Amino acid sequence: MSSTPSTPSPPDPVAPDSPDSPAAPRPVSEGAAGAGPGRWRADVTASFVVFLVALPLCVGVAVASGVPAELGLVTGIVGGLVAGALPGSSLQVSGPAAGLTVLVYEAVQRYGLGALGLLVLVAGLAQILLGLLRLGRWFRAVSVAVVQGMLAGIGLVLIAGQVYALADVEAPSGGPGKFAGLAGLVREADGTALAIGLGTLAVLVLWPRWRAGARVLPAPLVAVGLAAAVTGGFGLPVHRVEVRGLLGSVQPPKPEELGRLVEVGVLGTLVAFVLIASAESLFSAAAVDRMHDGPRTDYDRELVAQGAGNAVCGALGALPMTAVIVRSSANVRAGARTKASRVLHGCWLLLFAALLPWALEVIPVAALAAVLVHAGGKLIPVRALLPLWRGHRGEAVVLAVTAVAIVLTNLFEGVLLGLLLSVAKTAWDMSHAHVEVAGREGTGPLLVLVSGNVTFLRLPKLLDALEAVPAGRPVALDLSGVRHLDHASQSALETWAAARGGVGAAGGGGGVPLDTRSP
Repeated sequence: MSSTPSTPSPPDPVAPDSPDSPAAPRPVSEGAAGAGPGRWRADVTASFVVFLVALPLCVGVAVASGVPAELGLVTGIVGGLVAGALPGSSLQVSGPAAGLTVLVYEAVQRYGLGALGLLVLVAGLAQILLGLLRLGRWFRAVSVAVVQGMLAGIGLVLIAGQVYALADVEAPSGGPGKFAGLAGLVREADGTALAIGLGTLAVLVLWPRWRAGARVLPAPLVAVGLAAAVTGGFGLPVHRVEVRGLLGSVQPPKPEELGRLVEVGVLGTLVAFVLIASAESLFSAAAVDRMHDGPRTDYDRELVAQGAGNAVCGALGALPMTAVIVRSSANVRAGARTKASRVLHGCWLLLFAALLPWALEVIPVAALAAVLVHAGGKLIPVRALLPLWRGHRGEAVVLAVTAVAIVLTNLFEGVLLGLLLSVAKTAWDMSHAHVEVAGREGTGPLLVLVSGNVTFLRLPKLLDALEAVPAGRPVALDLSGVRHLDHASQSALETWAAARGGVGAAGGGGGVPLDTRSP
């Protein structure tokens, strides 16, 4: 029962809404380049790149979440103009994320679109409070396996749901129902919508391989643009994005919705919004910091910035926002040097939503579903799973259990189960005890030395080892090498020592005293 050597922790997971973060050029630190025109040209260019990446993703996340497409643009605009202007992380970009799609969809279906704004508003205020209390860094204490399992579960549910939209078929409710219905999906699929969706997926996969083209236009924009051109050019009879106008989609929370905050289900959803959105944003910040040489992220300020953005999104009845790695990495790769690039990307989204909302009506829903299927696949850490199993088998089990629990139940319950399992695993890993027996050669008392962390989790094995100590001779139980001893274990050890001729907690016979010293 000796302790095992410690192993290094796995790296921080990549935040949702993205492929794995690729290697990127490291831009000049903010301030080091001065305030010349070169810096502004770099930021303006980067802002256009981020805008082109964000546009289809904002719309796609909104449609997949069951809300008007314009609300995704509203969240993207707020992410640029509000969160982007506040201190925290200098190059990270915020907006609606695929990682929250499942949770938002469940909330809208269960409580209605009117309650969404209230949930996001209160979640934003909670994030501001947590940031002011300087609790931002504590979100990074969440087990990496739980976060990766959460992303994998979200990715699986997202794929299962969006495959139906890709085929223009109504999706069953619940994760298990979606997976059970996949077998008959081909028979019900609309051939035209399915062809558009599969073609969009093909472009998403193949376009990045043409590096020259990918540097000019991002794959999501190209894929959705081609699908819209083909659909409009041939007049294909498929479902397209419905547009109501930016102002018509904004629905501030109504005062009567405040009473719903006492409902257990609403409170659970609210906690899930706060924890998941905060964890995603701060994990993304850690990933972005490794991609550039600029100022490091102040996690407490970043949490306040995310909270301010979500508070504004909630006041407008829009989607929740998080920092997202795909837009952030595009910002870094495009050469952004200051926060001006992410603020400007919000300006471009605002101009598009105000001047060209009709352009959304030519986008087929199947193409947006393909974008989300592709994003969902990137949330599943396929490449990291085998190395994790080899080096951290317990962490791999936590990851798998969290993902499966999310599919079978819901996001909040799945993450809660993953956290509980992770805590139990940590307690088990830290409960290592070692037993040594001295004085076997003589006829006097045996000295039994116990060391390590003794908890109830390891107590059965510890008592088995103690029962193997030769009988018929009194014992002295020395616990001076024990680093931690819980009450249950101490009571059991004292009872055993008293039974073997030592002096237990209740005093007793003429044995050798029990030494319960602890350093």
